[in-house]
Amino acid sequence: MNPLRQLQTFGQSVWLDFIRRKILRDGTLQRFIDADGISGMTSNPAIFEQAIAQSDDYTAAIAFLARQGKKADEIYHILTVEDVQAAADLFRPVYEATQGQDGYVSLEVDPRLAYDTPGTVADARRLWAAVNRPNVMIKVPATKEGLPAIRELLAAGINVNVTLLFSVPRYREVAEIYLEALERRAAQGLPLASVASVASFFVSRIDTLMDALLEHHPCQEARALRGKIAVASAKVAYAAFTEYTQSPRFKALAAQGARPQRLLWASTSTKNPAYSDVKYVEALIGPQTVTTIPLKTLEAYRDHGRPAPRLTQNLDAAQAALAQLAELQIDLDAAMQQLEDEGVQKFIRAFAQLMDTLTRATAA
Repeated sequence: MNPLRQLQTFGQSVWLDFIRRKILRDGTLQRFIDADGISGMTSNPAIFEQAIAQSDDYTAAIAFLARQGKKADEIYHILTVEDVQAAADLFRPVYEATQGQDGYVSLEVDPRLAYDTPGTVADARRLWAAVNRPNVMIKVPATKEGLPAIRELLAAGINVNVTLLFSVPRYREVAEIYLEALERRAAQGLPLASVASVASFFVSRIDTLMDALLEHHPCQEARALRGKIAVASAKVAYAAFTEYTQSPRFKALAAQGARPQRLLWASTSTKNPAYSDVKYVEALIGPQTVTTIPLKTLEAYRDHGRPAPRLTQNLDAAQAALAQLAELQIDLDAAMQQLEDEGVQKFIRAFAQLMDTLTRATAA
């Protein structure tokens, strides 16, 4: 069996971490859905920057909109909304067949609003209304300022993909926010079954940063932890997910139709060539999770993936690895805050580069 399809037998959904107009129109995405069982799609400002600036898929559309007098930010909004609508329509049969568990396409709020709570809420509402599809999620960064925005949006019935999660403590905060939002809806007599959310936990970037710290640590024992912290963090986060979904508090909400906010493994491409090119897919296979995979990793896993339920294995070793960091006087929380800050800035830079590209294109 196709290894990508086999992941479904372990309760894991596979979403594509990529979007581009060409694959929406030439049948490529439909083939991924039919042959590989791809059941959703994620995007971010960096993905759209690459799609628009590094292809000619959008040239005619940009020229048409420019002649209408549209500015760069208006063109970006129109192009991205059109792509997400088209992708959502392709995934709509998946959404209906899974009764709303899968079939989602994610679109991110303006990354410049990562530290602006009311601005994030307003932009998310604007995107939600513009796309106007039930199988869309609005991506909101899990910054401190993003958390209250996430609560407000979920309570309003807007599907949210909580993004840029790196640490277990912050994930626990996000899970608490999700419960609070559902409880608010329940208190108002609003339906819970229609609200969908995932918590996107970024993995490979953790090892990229932590490996550098461990490599240069004065204690020899630190070297043995290289390549282990990302997977260990994800396993401990999943244990927290299991804990909250089995709690009486969530079970009371589930009885009213609430869905669990699944963990989604993001940043699954391997950055270190010394590691397997499917390392972060292989290690994190488990029930009620999503793995979102970029094209190159998708093709690699289809070719030589070995599906097996590994996510719940060796939890004690994962917890011990994180505890050992404290013994080595490595501040994991501070490192994860650094990754969050860098992630926000990466998306802001990608957005700024795309605005420059569109400004030049409209002038031409």
